[in-house]
Amino acid sequence: MSAPRDLADRRRVARWLFVCAALVWLTLVVGGVTRLTQSGLSIVEWQPVLGAVPPLDAAQWQERFAQYRQTPEYRLVNAGMSLDAFKRIYAWEYAHRLLGRVVGVVFLLPFCWFLWRRRLDGGLAARLLGIFVLGGLQGALGWYMVKSGLVADPRVSQYRLAAHLALAFLIFGASLWIALGLTAPRRRAAANAALMRLRRGGAALMLLALVMVGSGGFVAGIHAGKAYNSFPLMAGHVVPPEILMLEPWYLNFFGNSATVQFDHRLGAWLLAGLVPWFVWRLQGVAVSARVRQAARLLLAALALQIALGIATLLLAVPVALGAAHQGGAMVFFGALLWLNHELRVAG
Repeated sequence: MSAPRDLADRRRVARWLFVCAALVWLTLVVGGVTRLTQSGLSIVEWQPVLGAVPPLDAAQWQERFAQYRQTPEYRLVNAGMSLDAFKRIYAWEYAHRLLGRVVGVVFLLPFCWFLWRRRLDGGLAARLLGIFVLGGLQGALGWYMVKSGLVADPRVSQYRLAAHLALAFLIFGASLWIALGLTAPRRRAAANAALMRLRRGGAALMLLALVMVGSGGFVAGIHAGKAYNSFPLMAGHVVPPEILMLEPWYLNFFGNSATVQFDHRLGAWLLAGLVPWFVWRLQGVAVSARVRQAARLLLAALALQIALGIATLLLAVPVALGAAHQGGAMVFFGALLWLNHELRVAG
């Protein structure tokens, strides 16, 4: 394969992966709306293939509604719900599941074509196959999460929700990282000590961002955002007195609204201080224009995400703001991943 054609193939694969990452982001946002509108338990069975077909006539709608009326959520939360109201919550859960299937098809078909046309080397093909496997696991994990709410206490497990959210970020991040590698191949220049320190700092920020993703999953899972709707204090306290009210103590980090929200706020404060400091450190190091561009995007994404988070908290998590905050988290994560990637190909 000639060099120009190889470069063109790399760009085609990269564009495809960027599209896949964008679809994962869209699925995340719709999933946020599904959760915030309490629509996630409206479809009570998992049919990966047949479930792609929605109810098509009045009889099928009545059948789906009858299935939902047998669930604890209907009896305890939505008793007396009309068919029209059920159709609205069903539509969000159906859209979320359909987008998951669309991501799978948009990934699998081009992957098979690139493979058939020998546009992928063995290492790249293996990494892409790994992403597809993660996508399949994400669908199964989504059903595992929903299943946890089809019980006497109709609330999905916050542990399963956090895992479902984290896996979405992993799929998004893996797709984006590989795409960036195809558009910005590693250069041969030697990395100096200052650049190595920046790389370590960037990796630490990535770790903190991932912790924030998990923390946000627990905030969403136990509806902690609807408590302590003041800022910067929590009900008049820097540290709420209820922070260790559960026994054993470690359960507070996963099931106590005060602790979970405090942890999420603490992570936001850390990012608000560390990210600008990290970008400031870049100013004294000889880095590429792409690194500086990624740093500017990261600062903008951080400012937007913090503003969305504060507004979402003060207004007790309205649907639009809550979904925007969830989507903003992935934008911030993507900007941070891009900056880390640029720092790694700089030397």
